[in-house]
Amino acid sequence: MISTIEATESTRRLTALFLAVAMAAVVGSALAFQYIGGYIPCKLCYEQRIPYYVGVPLMLLAALASALRAPAWITRGLLAVGGLLMFYGMCLGIYHSGVEWAWWPGPTDCTNVAGPVDTGGNGVLDALDKFVPPSCDKAALRILGLSMAGWNVIASLVLAIVAFRGAFARR
Repeated sequence: MISTIEATESTRRLTALFLAVAMAAVVGSALAFQYIGGYIPCKLCYEQRIPYYVGVPLMLLAALASALRAPAWITRGLLAVGGLLMFYGMCLGIYHSGVEWAWWPGPTDCTNVAGPVDTGGNGVLDALDKFVPPSCDKAALRILGLSMAGWNVIASLVLAIVAFRGAFARR
């Protein structure tokens, strides 16, 4: 018969694995929109990916620690850090959404709008050095009324709740 402690550790391990897969799916979707859909991300879009890039290996480490029967505080701590990362990602998404809805100003280096490419008599490769990314205050795509930043808020919130629940669940 499985003890309560073993069942709790098994639950934490599954939670960490779920979070790793879910975080990879979220950032993978953003990458698919970029490389398959052709939606060029702005500076704030790139920043919103960082918690996922850090979170995926961290959650895999939490699952591994649990599988190797490391002390429970290690797995719980890693899950809590994952929750904090997702909370930070949610805050970034809220900030970016607010910039898109013109509720507050965005970063000054993120409001340039790409204009026509002037090669100045040189080749196209020379013009690539002058590429200006899209503006942070214009949503490239809205799905059901939410921009990608808005959907990131929802995804980050759900993943933060799952991570914190896994970290602080009682036996």
